Amino acid sequence: MIMMMMIFKNQSTPLLKKSVINWKLLTLFCFFTAFGSIGGPMLQRLYFTHGGGRKWLSSMLQTVGFPVLVAPLSYIYIKKVNGPSYDASWVFMMEPKLFIYSAVIGAALGLANYMFSASLFYLPVSTSSLLFSTQLAFTAIFAFIIVRQKFTFYSFNSVVLMTLGAVVLALNTSSDKPPGTTQQQYYLGFFLTLAGAALLGLGTPLIELAYGQSSKPITYSVVMQFQFVMSIFSTIVCIVGMYINKDFQVIPREGRNFGLGQGMYYFLIVALAVVGQLYCVGFLGIIYCTSSLFCGIFTACLLPFTLVAASIAFHEKFTGQKGMSLALCLWGFVSYFVGEYNKTKNPHPAYDNNADQELKDKSELMEGN
Repeated sequence: MIMMMMIFKNQSTPLLKKSVINWKLLTLFCFFTAFGSIGGPMLQRLYFTHGGGRKWLSSMLQTVGFPVLVAPLSYIYIKKVNGPSYDASWVFMMEPKLFIYSAVIGAALGLANYMFSASLFYLPVSTSSLLFSTQLAFTAIFAFIIVRQKFTFYSFNSVVLMTLGAVVLALNTSSDKPPGTTQQQYYLGFFLTLAGAALLGLGTPLIELAYGQSSKPITYSVVMQFQFVMSIFSTIVCIVGMYINKDFQVIPREGRNFGLGQGMYYFLIVALAVVGQLYCVGFLGIIYCTSSLFCGIFTACLLPFTLVAASIAFHEKFTGQKGMSLALCLWGFVSYFVGEYNKTKNPHPAYDNNADQELKDKSELMEGN
């Protein structure tokens, strides 16, 4: 909590333009994202492995930790209002349209979290993570449609390779089914993972679009409020699912019968909530500092670490298909970063057909006059 307050201590500074990146802040957001991206699936799998079976509960825990944001938000407000350099034009509360964006995206996030949690019930962590890495492809496609993210050969190549990685996994689905999982359940987990990746891939550029639609400066406090509202609506969706599924009645009995003990059961629940909220802070923060496509690329880059952690913790088999899929994913990551490096080394304005045509029309008009 103290660390989060330190991050937002200088909140009076408005959002930087994306051409000027706050690297220290971005590094911290990347750390939060990495911690949540690797730790979250591991904790969820631990929950399911030792007797947990509430998928909606597991989904709800990924966002229910939003009350922890009250402390840093209060700190920011009090520090600014009571400070000597208080400016009446300072923006703290987000606009109503940002509230609507965050509510809608939050509801979609709740469904995506459920799909990912359900897939971990039927699939090993390594397989689920490899499939979920296709979020990069969905993010790139939706970013191109929604926020007009420009494609290069390298980013297009990255998307193709990531998609091929998922196809390779689909060719052999019988070698790594968890004990007690039927073929139909395995296919269901496969489909749910891809659907969740697509939904999250849609939400990522929508967050970037929401930031761009704001008529007021986007400050750190606005970003945190966006996350707060998004997490509330995501949690509400999951609570409704828990109520329909009668999870609340089952939780006490599940805790008593948990394989690692009742105390460990509730500790695991709290740990999932904290890790989930750290991931949300990092995820939105990366989009805030850079772009939705970069956020998708970075989360995909964490895939090898998740695979290694799953192999060590749960002794999951690393099959030839997984190795081929991982190689294709890593190739896609390298392709993207080579393209980004070349753009930085040899900057040149991106070619825009519409701008070129507009310039040509103006030239012809001037000649006619």
